[in-house]
This record gives sequence, structure tokens and C-alpha cells, in this order.
Amino acid sequence: MSAVPDNPIPNPDYRQVCSGRTGYVEVLFVELNDPATTFEPLVRFFFQFHDPTTKDRQGNDTGTQYASAIFCSDDEQKKIATKVKGELQQLIDQGKVKQYTGKTVETAILSSNPFVEAHAEHQEYLAKNPLGYCNHAIRFKTWPELN
Repeated sequence: MSAVPDNPIPNPDYRQVCSGRTGYVEVLFVELNDPATTFEPLVRFFFQFHDPTTKDRQGNDTGTQYASAIFCSDDEQKKIATKVKGELQQLIDQGKVKQYTGKTVETAILSSNPFVEAHAEHQEYLAKNPLGYCNHAIRFKTWPELN
């Protein structure tokens, strides 16, 4: 989990995070070996496998903990994430990407902050809940060219 900058409660448990009132967003922490070459492709992939057009929602899951957010380590990553987000918005506006619910990219581009690992109860959720719901899937395989 990573906190949005609104005084989150420290070390919330699973139920507290599910309330949507903790200031945390459920995220995947990725450590890059070579950020200069891997960050931009990772941002593109992020936009390909989830719906960035629904504010505080992913499929049936709603609440601030399901916000679409990219936490960046430095200004260069913010610049890249902002550029790719803008490209995606143009692709939506041009009708080249139609696989999302909405028409506006809602993804927040934020500075990274201390990452808090989810409690054991929420680790490997689908393995523990085989009938659980997951809305993430590849929505388009290749990044379209802009006009």
C-alpha cells in the first residue's frame, strides 16, 4: 500500500483499508533494475491492464483505496508518467483506445512515499480466495500510434 498525501492513519489493517478512509491506495511495489529503460514501458503496461478512467474504482471495487495512481521516485519518472498519461488521453480522444469505461484518464501522478506492505490477510488474495474477483486484464496488446 502507498499513502496519498492526506495524513493517512499509520499501519492500517486490512479492514481499515477496505473502509476507504485510511488514505492508502492498494498498489504493487515494483523495484526497477534500470529505471532509465524500463519505467516508460512499465507505465504503458500499467495503462494497458487496468481501467484508468474510473475515479476511485476498478471494476466492481469502489473506494479511494482503488484509485488509479502512479507513485514516482523522481522528477524524471513524473515527467514520463505524465507524458504517457497524456498520450493515452489523446488515444482515447482519437478513438484508438475504446476499452475503458470512461473517456478521461483519472490516474494521479504522485511522488513516492513510504510503501507499507499489506498485512498477511491481504497478501495473495486470489490464491486464498479462488472464487474471488479480479478486474485486471490486458485491454489492448500494443500501444497505438498517435496521429
